[in-house]
Amino acid sequence: MPDAFDAATNVPRGEFDFTHRPSTDQSFENALAKARDGLGLSVDDAIELLTTGTDTEGVDPRRKEQVLEAADRRRAEVVGEEVTFVANLNNNVTTACNTGCLFCNFKDRSERFRTASDEDHGGFTKTPAESRAVVEDAIEMGIYEVCSVSGLHPAFALDAEHREILEASNRGDLNYRPPAEYDTDPGNYCEQLRAMNVGDVHLHSITPEEAYHARRGTDWDYEEVYGRLQDAGLDSVPGTAAEILVDEVRDVICPGKIRSDEWVEAMTAAANVGLDTTATIMYGHVDNEAHRALHLQRIRELQAETGAITEFVPLSFVHEETPLYEERMVDSGATPAEDELMIAVSRLFLDNIDHIQSSWVKYGDTGGLKMLTCGADDFMGTILSEEITKRAGGDYGQMRTVQEYVDMITAIGRVPVERSTDYRQCRRIDPDDPPFGPMLGPRADGTPMLE
Repeated sequence: MPDAFDAATNVPRGEFDFTHRPSTDQSFENALAKARDGLGLSVDDAIELLTTGTDTEGVDPRRKEQVLEAADRRRAEVVGEEVTFVANLNNNVTTACNTGCLFCNFKDRSERFRTASDEDHGGFTKTPAESRAVVEDAIEMGIYEVCSVSGLHPAFALDAEHREILEASNRGDLNYRPPAEYDTDPGNYCEQLRAMNVGDVHLHSITPEEAYHARRGTDWDYEEVYGRLQDAGLDSVPGTAAEILVDEVRDVICPGKIRSDEWVEAMTAAANVGLDTTATIMYGHVDNEAHRALHLQRIRELQAETGAITEFVPLSFVHEETPLYEERMVDSGATPAEDELMIAVSRLFLDNIDHIQSSWVKYGDTGGLKMLTCGADDFMGTILSEEITKRAGGDYGQMRTVQEYVDMITAIGRVPVERSTDYRQCRRIDPDDPPFGPMLGPRADGTPMLE
């Protein structure tokens, strides 16, 4: 952990003892010219654009607008005027986790979930049958996708064979306890996927961190793990748990998580077995612009190798009610200007990824719409349930209807489009032809999701 860390002194963001700093020998003007000309950007170029020039302190408003304009023009060239969204459900299986990430308030200490514990935790664990019931209700409402990202419950195993290996092991470092020790048995990963695999719904699940949990104590590689998950119904992999793919940052915010190289290894394996992936960045905590630029470089390199990333999702850190904030390691999240520049530079730097997402869960309606003028072209999903940001103190809603999407997207002069998870199916929506409901899901018929 950096020497500058002191949970009692309210260390401002950027004052950790990091090797990587936002300083370059490049100039903002040269970086902007390269961005406008569509030339491949370097890490130094990205730093200059993210900072609006390392020759001055703070964000320069005029330079910022130049970056945003360049990104919005690039967005129009790459994807046109369409703004996409997916009809989806979030079904997070469990909040039980003891990884100890300091940016997260979604998890609850798994020890509290044991039958022998009398501690209150306020969390939840769903059985496979309960997950199936949630999906069955949602699929009748027209969803196309189930997104499932969960805590690392110690009782979770990949499948029955994996559980046998874990039960027979005498290692004390595997973060495993048998389901019988808990009030609720979550089953295993494959059982949960089979349960959620209702009526050809698209299953978007099992992050690299979950895949690591699903192979612990074995000599299986990630291709073996993702192959078994694919056989159980997995269709694509969310590239979360990336946070910042620079280990000096991970050492501060999530020292118990996999290293950046292993995240890339898992994502590469998912692509190798034929699964589409997404990719994310979670920024605005202890990181600086150099870390963000290096993260973008790793994502661009991964896409060059795999071609499997369908979208890139910048996630602005929600600081309230997280350990980073409560332990006074940060005093805020990213500023609106930082959010806008993160979206814009993602568009300009990631020249091999077509779609950049604006997260209304992180930015809200007004901020989310603004990001659609800064280079983003996707507006997330309907998200029938969203717990992660809510439990971290996020203020924004848990649900978007198709009607709301049509109203918001047309209000900024863009074209609303319902999409599939992989963007291979798209349906333009005529704003003059209500009522508005999803049509791409396996049981969707255009009926509004909520009356």
